[in-house]
Amino acid sequence: MRVAIVHYWLLKMRGGEKVVEELCDMYPEADIYTLFYDSEQVSDTIRAHTVHTSFLQPFRRHYRSLLPLMPLALESFDLRGYDLIISSESGPAKGVLVLPGTRHVCYCHTPMRYLWDLYHSYRNKWISAGIKRTGLTVLSNYMRMWDYAASARVDDFVANSENVRQRIWRVYRRESTVIYPPVDVEAFHWRQPEDHFLLVSELVAHKRIETAVLAFRQSGRKLRIVGDGPEFGALRRLSSPNIEFCGRVAPDVLRDLYARCRALILPGEEDFGIVAVEAMSSGKPVIALGRGGALETVPVNSPFGGLFYNEATAASLLDALKLFDQVEHLVTPRLLQDHVKQFGRSVFRSRFSDLIAGEPATCTASPIFTNSSQSIDHAGAVNQYS
Repeated sequence: MRVAIVHYWLLKMRGGEKVVEELCDMYPEADIYTLFYDSEQVSDTIRAHTVHTSFLQPFRRHYRSLLPLMPLALESFDLRGYDLIISSESGPAKGVLVLPGTRHVCYCHTPMRYLWDLYHSYRNKWISAGIKRTGLTVLSNYMRMWDYAASARVDDFVANSENVRQRIWRVYRRESTVIYPPVDVEAFHWRQPEDHFLLVSELVAHKRIETAVLAFRQSGRKLRIVGDGPEFGALRRLSSPNIEFCGRVAPDVLRDLYARCRALILPGEEDFGIVAVEAMSSGKPVIALGRGGALETVPVNSPFGGLFYNEATAASLLDALKLFDQVEHLVTPRLLQDHVKQFGRSVFRSRFSDLIAGEPATCTASPIFTNSSQSIDHAGAVNQYS
């Protein structure tokens, strides 16, 4: 079986690229097709495969502004001769053209945020940056129509969480199977916590990093932030000396940062939230905005995996931090590490292989329904600990 893996762009190693990496291990002879590629920024596993880029590759430094040309670039890929196409998408990757008889499975991290659920937030930001309202509205409308039409080219949708499964149905009216992304849960370790918290994220607006910066600036608690992105400069200007920006770090350094923190801060709504699972793999709890994928991964009972807060504000996060001081002793690292085994690489491989073989890929975790039964008080913390 000849396999092609299509990913929107390979310019950094984030959650979506880790899924591609796992697929590369599962299909060692697969070719990769991507709009933009930087070989120095991806893993050896991805580099070992043949990577085909689009005609937009020479302009990869400006990839964020090339959205209008991406449909044309994706449709120019010649995928004749392949038996299976696996698209990995939170961008437009599923829009490739596939011959009849070739199966197309889309692993969807989320429908494109800037066209759908976060459209108005991005629109206001773009307009304030000088992009004309009329042109932006017309372009976005065209891209939404193309994106919806492209969803009909997919034979099987796979969602990376129940949260995203519901989003796929709302946007595309397509059913999907939930298969959680692979996390190398065995690679992490626990150390005695030091007096600091950790935040690991791409520094973009929808991650709500500024709420964490404001909360920690006000409280004086120590916070380390790992990651970079377009919001880096603004966040640095907003911060205070107790907040350390680490930038991008090597995997072994990140594992050590997880191991030595008191808890992970997750201030934005995540589609799934691999960093939350990595933190719990290190035996560390998570303090998260009570929305999205965190509700599926972070347990609030047994084991105690952390706290949720209701509002995406610094005040709500501050209330959760104060409550965490009182309940931190409930954390049992070994139980957290046992809990996250359901998100391990072997589980992903088994479920994805079953789906490709035509068997139902069932999700045995009891995520969103477990935690949604726990009410959250006005301060943003679980009632049973207030």
